[in-house]
Amino acid sequence: MSVGTVTETPAGAEEAAALARPPTTAWQRFSRRFLAQKVVVTLFATLVLVSLAALAAPWIAPYDPNLVDIMKRMAGPSPEHWLGNDELGRDMLSRLMYGTRISLYAALQATALAFALGVPIGLLSGYLGGWVDTILMRITDALMSFPALVLAIAIVGLLGPSLRNAMIAIGIVYAPRLARVVRGATLGVREETYIEAARAVGCSGWRIVRRHVLPNILSPLVVQTTLSMGLAILAEAALSFLGLGVQPPHASLGAILGRSFAYIHQAPLNVLTPGLLILLLVLSFNVVGDGLRDAFGRERRTG
Repeated sequence: MSVGTVTETPAGAEEAAALARPPTTAWQRFSRRFLAQKVVVTLFATLVLVSLAALAAPWIAPYDPNLVDIMKRMAGPSPEHWLGNDELGRDMLSRLMYGTRISLYAALQATALAFALGVPIGLLSGYLGGWVDTILMRITDALMSFPALVLAIAIVGLLGPSLRNAMIAIGIVYAPRLARVVRGATLGVREETYIEAARAVGCSGWRIVRRHVLPNILSPLVVQTTLSMGLAILAEAALSFLGLGVQPPHASLGAILGRSFAYIHQAPLNVLTPGLLILLLVLSFNVVGDGLRDAFGRERRTG
């Protein structure tokens, strides 16, 4: 009669092995690669905090952003007004919170319009090819041949200066660039085996695009959305700086910067703070977009 030996597993060894085991799902792999980029995660958290503060501006702003107090005109930072006052005595911190809110909302509008125009054009051009691709791409090439800001100014000049018209202009300007990205991704997907199998079983072109092509190009679309938000904020700031965007008494970051620039010698902080906030937002969106591209790219290579 033989007596078997029992090997005891050290306490916690199974848990440690489970933690060391590589993630099994695509989402887990993507999360690990994204979170490994410390700078990207830091700027993503900063972007979330700034966005939440802007969204909560009606409840947490210390003053009415349009409240005029001539006695405090161009006053510097104080315990009552942490960032000082502008040329009409309005609280700069409150103005910046509301201005960030308007800038983010405007950028979201412009990006949504660019997607509404660019994604269908890119899908049709990439999937159908032939003369459809030739015509659509020549139109996008013609639009992209103009400098983006010059074309946006021309469109706003035709429609009239306002925040809505500025966002329409920015959406039209960036739609061809998005269409190019979608077309390139669609060209790669349409040659896959599962697309050929879908055609073989009689699936319509619309069903193939909706069920097979579009879900498989979401990764570059998500990345491009993030990058487009940064570009839209910068473009809106430029148009508002020139007086072609949001109109008084409301203000975006670009409008605050534009009006404060005339008083740069009396109150340089009023120029510095909106400029730094624009820089932070654009940098955060671009770095997060690059981080998403890296994480998705590795997922496609190894997943």
